[in-house]
Amino acid sequence: MATAVALSAPVLPFAGPQEELKPVAVPTQDQSLLEIDREMDSLFDRIQDELEENGEPSQESKERFQQLCDVFGDKVDRIGRFIRVMEARAAYCKAEASRLATRGRVADTKVEQTKAFILYFLQTREVTKMEGKQFTLRCQKNSQDSVRISDPTLIPLHLKRVEARFDGALWAQIIAAVPNETRALLVAGVQDTSPVADAIKQAIARKEEVAGASVTRGYHVRVA
Repeated sequence: MATAVALSAPVLPFAGPQEELKPVAVPTQDQSLLEIDREMDSLFDRIQDELEENGEPSQESKERFQQLCDVFGDKVDRIGRFIRVMEARAAYCKAEASRLATRGRVADTKVEQTKAFILYFLQTREVTKMEGKQFTLRCQKNSQDSVRISDPTLIPLHLKRVEARFDGALWAQIIAAVPNETRALLVAGVQDTSPVADAIKQAIARKEEVAGASVTRGYHVRVA
């Protein structure tokens, strides 16, 4: 009679719950420069600890650093391309604005010339209107008198509006040299004032105190 032998697996000492190793996520283009920069800082701290403990960074840290560098470079390239595209678009829009403004002025001139011709046509034939299927062209008297200028140079200065532009220093001399009543009229005629950057720089270079302004050397982004 055969004897049954019970087989049992060897009992291993309990080592507690094993921590699952999570794969390190590969950085992607979805990460912002700030996110990549923060991870770079954390990685540098980690590499510093590994250097102190083992004398060299781990292979995982080396690979992670390379991944971050690659993504960082790609991100910089994308930003550079975006800036170039936006610069080209801005230049195109400015050129189009200038071109369309010129075409608008030409169109206005053609409108006025055409209206003048139609008015001449109606008046010489002593009719007040011409009718088409969709539009009516009518000769109509203006609601108020208008002035026609044949030679602007012959008109006296007191019948003209003078628009002038002065530097602040010259304007201050003019204001100080005129009577009080005239000064008040001149000051009331000022429409707008704006700071002159070069004058402010020169004043501060002469060690003059300029309230409300300062001179600093700033920075700008250059795409090369």
